[in-house]
Amino acid sequence: MPILAPIGRVFLAFLEATGRLGRFAITGVSHCARPPFFPRLIGHQMVEIGYYSLPVVGLTAIFTGMVLALQSYTGFARFNAESAIAAVVVLSITRELGPVLAGLMVAGRIGAAMAAEIGTMRVTEQIDALTTLSTNPFKYLVAPRLIAGTLMLPCLVVVADIIGVFGGYLISVYKLGFNPNTYLKLTWDFLEPLDVISGLVKASVFGFLVALMGCYHGYHSKGGAQGVGLATTNAVVSASILILAFNYIITTLFFGT
Repeated sequence: MPILAPIGRVFLAFLEATGRLGRFAITGVSHCARPPFFPRLIGHQMVEIGYYSLPVVGLTAIFTGMVLALQSYTGFARFNAESAIAAVVVLSITRELGPVLAGLMVAGRIGAAMAAEIGTMRVTEQIDALTTLSTNPFKYLVAPRLIAGTLMLPCLVVVADIIGVFGGYLISVYKLGFNPNTYLKLTWDFLEPLDVISGLVKASVFGFLVALMGCYHGYHSKGGAQGVGLATTNAVVSASILILAFNYIITTLFFGT
């Protein structure tokens, strides 16, 4: 029994944390659907998440498309299948790489910022002050971030898809010698609406997860500056792990046999 006791403690702690996160998520979602709303706060978060994340998401997408085209050509040239490069680039970007990489970039940028901001408010008792002033912290802090994250990450993924495919086009046409019209035709022929839709659904889920983990860890932070730093780290790590896990789940739902 002494050998099994640490395993039991870890398991019980995991269940406790899962239940606390589930309650936090349900409470936050419920406040997203009930008035009053704060349009100014929602708009501010949409700008923070969407507009200010465009440079890092765009750079990630274009270099990913370029590298994907180069690596695909290196492999397919051995089998005289260079014509499949356009299909590989557009399907990989729209189905997987676009939403996953955009989600990870936003998690590193926005998830950390949310956890740090809310965590600082928690340790400096600003959240308690909101409650004293009859302002619900979930309504004022959590709900606008959840709404903005869920709405704006699909917009970022649309931009990332376009830029990523364009990066593959640049390398294929100007470095590998493909015919521009042929490459665009192959890209359009292989792309199906379900590929784009699945990526946008993933993006909405990832945006919700990033905002949820940032708010959750920041809201429950404690211990001063050290606690805020730990909450920031936990927000980024947990959001990244959940993005990869839910990526598999959603892919299975859409394309699993």
